[in-house]
Amino acid sequence: QVQLVESGGGLVQPGGSLRLSCAVSGSIFSIFAMGWYRQAPGKQRELVATISSGGSSNYADSVKGRFTISRDNAKNTVYLQMNSLKPEDTAVYYCNLNWSRLNYWGQGTQVTVSS
Repeated sequence: QVQLVESGGGLVQPGGSLRLSCAVSGSIFSIFAMGWYRQAPGKQRELVATISSGGSSNYADSVKGRFTISRDNAKNTVYLQMNSLKPEDTAVYYCNLNWSRLNYWGQGTQVTVSS
């Protein structure tokens, strides 16, 4: 029943910004921890940022100070604001929902940072 749909990816120049969105359906959104992960070609999926049901956030060192994760429980949506983008941020970004031992994933959205 749980569905996650990402949007907002695209092509952006270095130094630019993008805002990713993840809409969640089929759940009581506010009780779940959420996260953003990314996977570049030839590399393993890595954690980018997480946000708890209470709003506490954590970030990978590579994105600290540039990315911000947030959630709007009224809209059942989690966001990832990405500023000062670098070519090494290029990847498919995936939304994740975690509840106890269960994890749900979206299909991903492509982010390409290139001039």
